[in-house]
Formats: sequence, C-alpha cells, structure tokens
Amino acid sequence: MICPICANATDQKYRPFCSRRCADIDLARWMSGSYAVPSDSDEDPTEAMDATDQVAGKPH
Repeated sequence: MICPICANATDQKYRPFCSRRCADIDLARWMSGSYAVPSDSDEDPTEAMDATDQVAGKPH
C-alpha cells in the first residue's frame, strides 16, 4: 500500500500513511475544508446549518 499523500510505502504504525507528518497533513486538509463529501441533496445549505444550530442549542 502507498501513502495517499506522498506515495511512499506505508508504515504499519501510521497506516494508511507513511509517517506522522503525512497523517497530520491529511488531518489538516480535512479540518480546513480542502476535502469535501459531495451531496446529491437538494436541501439548501443555509437551512441545514440553521437546523443544526437549533438542535445543537437544545439540551439532551
């Protein structure tokens, strides 16, 4: 298996990455929004965020 960031051989300790550095690069890409999961939903993103905010504000 090769590292999806730099194409070096993976290290079992950091699998599927070759090093902690590549794992951190991948995490930073997710956190910055560089990666996105596409959606086929017709839902308006603003409405979805408003609904999420309403649910998040309610105690469980």
